Amino acid sequence: MSEGSGLRVPDVGVTDRRDVLLFGSALAVSMTFPLGVATAAGPDPHNATEGGHGMGYVTTSDNVQIFYKDWGPKDARPIMFHHGWPLSSDDWDAQMLFFLSKGYRVVAHDRRGHGRSTQVDGGHDIDHYAADAFAVAEALDLRDAVHIGHSTGGGEVARYVAQHGEPAGRVDKAVLVAAIPPLMLKTDENPEGTPMEVFDGFRAALAANRAQFFLDVPSGPFFGFNRDGATVHQGMIQNWWRQGMMGSAKAHYDGIKAFSETDQTADLKAITVPTLVMHGEDDQVVPIAASALKAVELLPNGTLKTYPGLSHGMLTVNADQLNADLLDFIES
Repeated sequence: MSEGSGLRVPDVGVTDRRDVLLFGSALAVSMTFPLGVATAAGPDPHNATEGGHGMGYVTTSDNVQIFYKDWGPKDARPIMFHHGWPLSSDDWDAQMLFFLSKGYRVVAHDRRGHGRSTQVDGGHDIDHYAADAFAVAEALDLRDAVHIGHSTGGGEVARYVAQHGEPAGRVDKAVLVAAIPPLMLKTDENPEGTPMEVFDGFRAALAANRAQFFLDVPSGPFFGFNRDGATVHQGMIQNWWRQGMMGSAKAHYDGIKAFSETDQTADLKAITVPTLVMHGEDDQVVPIAASALKAVELLPNGTLKTYPGLSHGMLTVNADQLNADLLDFIES
């Protein structure tokens, strides 16, 4: 493991809480094969665009039901949020309420196998994640949308915009927040990345005791609560655990490979819409050197904004600051 990563890989089967917290500090948040067009299930999403329902399901061509929320005026400018691993659309509460109050239409979905979406046993990779997001955007007829992704959700946004959103003319801007692209895994070509042993440790901890693992991660590195002097918010920890445990262990296990091994260099190079890259300088989960600092160099129309001392979970811990900066970018 590279020096300065702040990570330690426990032996398989380790039960010591401190070890789990330490190796959890490289954890990334969320990611899935190309699918076809979607059909509506549950409340009709086409009715939703006319102001009827605030939530429902879209059924993909491989019969996966994707849960979504759709709030605000249906003729307003849409913002679609893409959550991280192993969470759900609920992780965007602070942003959805804020932008709703500013008159925007806000949409967020639960990735397949996460939250309230179908717990299928396959398709847990960036290709499927992006195709599922496109199914929602098509069903709700989202046009000129701003797509905002956090962590693994940032990888989903990059693949969505490059392969679906821009070709279909449905995206206006993109935001990558503490996002995984271009590549998390350490390789000869990507020496700043995180070693494979760390991700193997994630899989071992998840398989051994997912419930404990999902307490240890937010209690420590995710929100930076392991830093000296940090104010620990128990509600944030419990809400993170709640969201994680709603999802499927299979989706979460497979998602580790998706967020760690997917090289999205080509996606970043293909995105031409204005793209804001936001990253905390004390991100222990997706280290900035292997992600944001490289991503902005690959984006043809990218802007980088970094935050000294802020954590991977800054969207929640520092919501007021992040929301203001997001609004400035969207309205610029």
